[in-house]
Amino acid sequence: MGENIGASARAMFNFGLTRMRITEPRDGWPNERAVALASGAGRLLDAATIHDTTMSALREADYVYATTARPRELTKPVVTPERAMAEARELIASGQRVAVLFGPERAGLENDDIAPANAIIAVPVNPDFPSLNLAQCVLLVAYEWRRQIDETPAEVVALAKTRFASGLEKEKLGDHFEQRLTEAGFFHPPEKVPHMKTNLRNMLGRLPMTLADVQMMHGMLRQFARWMPGGREASSEAQHDTATGEK
Repeated sequence: MGENIGASARAMFNFGLTRMRITEPRDGWPNERAVALASGAGRLLDAATIHDTTMSALREADYVYATTARPRELTKPVVTPERAMAEARELIASGQRVAVLFGPERAGLENDDIAPANAIIAVPVNPDFPSLNLAQCVLLVAYEWRRQIDETPAEVVALAKTRFASGLEKEKLGDHFEQRLTEAGFFHPPEKVPHMKTNLRNMLGRLPMTLADVQMMHGMLRQFARWMPGGREASSEAQHDTATGEK
């Protein structure tokens, strides 16, 4: 279907793949539905080459992966998309040309199409529902390819106009916690106080706090102290209650 070809082109371009070869497009070529589904990846369709046979499309490839969800009575390596794209990266680095072959969505690839392939890519899908949309399958393989060549760190923390708190800043926060919790009578009985304080410092040390986090906690502790018995606001309320006779 033209729609599937267009969606596949979009999936390829999302992850930096630009060479598409199409064998016997069902709805003719060029195809308006393919262009519509390709969205901004229409340039891939413009550059795509059209072939009458699978062998013609694969003629310039040195190594071919065929994708299939069904067991085949063919002796070939069967690899996951991740493993296949790791191998593809090594092959391309050595100067070889690699192709990935996808079949039509309705029936997939025929054994005659898979026979000339060097290896099979099998996506580890739910065995009770192994059918994948063509563009979804292309997307999975293209994503794994991108992972092999991309150096994006696995995790980053976006710091919004702040930075991570230093050890000294965490230490001062710990001092402030100890002071306020002591005033509140939290640390008891006496024989457990050292262990409780160690646990408090350990908890603060584990937290990936920013300077903004530390500053906010200092502000919270100061506010708690003002409203504790004997604090400034609490004392003012007590004086007000005495003056008005309220209890």
